[in-house]
Amino acid sequence: MAGFGCAVLLVVNAGRRGGLVPETAFTHAIAPFAALTGLLAITGIYLLIRERAGVLGLVGYVLNSAGLAGAFAVEYTLHFVFPYLGSGTVRGLLAGGTGRAFLVTSVVLLVGVLTFAVAAGRSGVMPVVGVVLYAVGMVPGSLRNLVPEPVYLGGLVAAGVGVAWMAVRLWAAAKAEAEKAPVMAVGQG
Repeated sequence: MAGFGCAVLLVVNAGRRGGLVPETAFTHAIAPFAALTGLLAITGIYLLIRERAGVLGLVGYVLNSAGLAGAFAVEYTLHFVFPYLGSGTVRGLLAGGTGRAFLVTSVVLLVGVLTFAVAAGRSGVMPVVGVVLYAVGMVPGSLRNLVPEPVYLGGLVAAGVGVAWMAVRLWAAAKAEAEKAPVMAVGQG
């Protein structure tokens, strides 16, 4: 479910930033949760591919997760802290340690996404198109301040479609596993 939630939130965020979805207190408040639900989705995906993804999958998962956790913190700061500070204070923070932390978060996310995508694709467990859409979409998603706004927004939508596609595979795997599990009678076990 986290993958589907992440996909919806990414598309809503892109629509809000692109002017297609109204900028309301609600759409503003839910924006950071795309990264958080993405973190949960990536965890489920990793658990499904881990045996076939090997060490590369673990490294990609750790970096991707750290990047998504950092992205949640960045988005939270952008939506719930910076609006209440003066523009001079925000500029000062971005010129100092906060700006460097945001940059490190972007780099970790970018490297994590690409590493995880390679491992997920090589595992043969995830749909290749979904993995590619996630990776291609998250490149501009990771580099939001370095790419034109339409590229960034298109990346969010592509990443959302990729996450949803992988979530469908994850859902199918969970359903297949549940159908294989033996049914126990009450009082057994």
